[in-house]
Amino acid sequence: MSVLNAFIRGVTRLNDFVGRWTALLIFAMFAFLLLEVGFRYLLNAPTVWTNELTQMLFGVYAVMSGGYIMAHRGHVNVDLLHSQLSPRNRAFMDIFTSLIFFTFTLALLWFGIDMASESISSWETSYSAWNPPIWPAKLAIPVGTGLLVLQGLAKLLEDIAIAFNLDCCGPDQSVCEGDQS
Repeated sequence: MSVLNAFIRGVTRLNDFVGRWTALLIFAMFAFLLLEVGFRYLLNAPTVWTNELTQMLFGVYAVMSGGYIMAHRGHVNVDLLHSQLSPRNRAFMDIFTSLIFFTFTLALLWFGIDMASESISSWETSYSAWNPPIWPAKLAIPVGTGLLVLQGLAKLLEDIAIAFNLDCCGPDQSVCEGDQS
């Protein structure tokens, strides 16, 4: 069972690393928007690239942060029933609802790979006045979704361990190890 625990911890560490670096994009977005405001209102010389670049960075920021948010239990939940259950029953419920999660994320992964590969094969650009390549932003969709699927698999394995009283990765060895640092 230590291989299972190593997998869960490895996926969580990877998502923690990616999430922390992705979070730094917020500073770049802030700087670009501040630059645009300065050029537009102080120098009366608006740029053609800052808004489009900020939108692409935000898209990357949104899709690449999913695994990190899941690892740290940050996604929005409706806790009417879930919080009233014992940890074991909560794990059973999470196992059941993971079917919905995997249906959505695997579909997103499938279509994201198709969209990204099509975009990469044509070196797609935005066709705007600035005309930047947008294939890197589209490539972030399957990469970020893949990280989310891996974190979902790690959570499912942890839930199975809790539900069936396995010793490999119980609540005392939580997936949220990044919270301790």
